[in-house]
Amino acid sequence: MSEPSTGDAEAGEYDISTVVLDDDTYEVRQSLIRNKYAVRDSTGTVVLRAKQKLFKLKEQFPFVTGDDEPAFTVTAGGMLDIGGTYTIVDDGTGEEVVVLDEDYSLFVENWTVRDPETGDALATIKSKSKLLAALRHLVGAANLFPNKYEIFDPSGGHVGDIAGTFSLRDTYTVTVDDASDVPKEAVVAAACVLDALENE
Repeated sequence: MSEPSTGDAEAGEYDISTVVLDDDTYEVRQSLIRNKYAVRDSTGTVVLRAKQKLFKLKEQFPFVTGDDEPAFTVTAGGMLDIGGTYTIVDDGTGEEVVVLDEDYSLFVENWTVRDPETGDALATIKSKSKLLAALRHLVGAANLFPNKYEIFDPSGGHVGDIAGTFSLRDTYTVTVDDASDVPKEAVVAAACVLDALENE
């Protein structure tokens, strides 16, 4: 289960019923073909897989567990929703877990994780380098310019990092140092889908 919370996010409130994301470190690795991803925990076990569905009226990005059972689905507000919102829906319950809200800019990549009902910010994920963000967008070779992000709680406190590595395919390490004030499962899930969303 997710760690107990002492802050704004109540324990279990934003858990995903189909998968337990209680590790502190995850590796997100992209396939060489299309937006296909595998997410491994610190032991190397695959906990999530994903394959983006393109050309839908509302773009969908489904995740399955390591056992290929439905986990959660990311749905865009519209086809190629640039600068818009994406909703993470728990496939087990059909409930909206969180909403990802992108602050679109050519020179920075910032995301806010929000409560789907109130719109309250639960966490923010910010690019550490404006230069890298600009190169990823303008040059069109995102994997050659791996980005780095920092995760913050609603008060601006450091929660964790997302570190890209130089590779022929995008590879990120998601590390959550302190999730006491954020919904950990929702934040990890959000971090795992950023690369695909930003490569639209």
